[in-house]
Amino acid sequence: MLAQNLQNLETIGLNLLFAGIFFFIGMAIRDVLNQGNVPKFGRYVVWTVLFLGCAGFIAKGIIQMSWEGSGLG
Repeated sequence: MLAQNLQNLETIGLNLLFAGIFFFIGMAIRDVLNQGNVPKFGRYVVWTVLFLGCAGFIAKGIIQMSWEGSGLG
């Protein structure tokens, strides 16, 4: 297998791993919020913070791909 193909496979696998981790974190937070009888405002704050963390991770990936594509990284 070529080194480039192996690197692409590792990148895809790592991104899928992180997506799975974010999914399980979201499910755990949902369970805790339901069992703790958290008010709606608190739920909105928690989900907003979780979403911003995921969005930051996705933005980092897009920026990294664009820099590597232009030869900066």
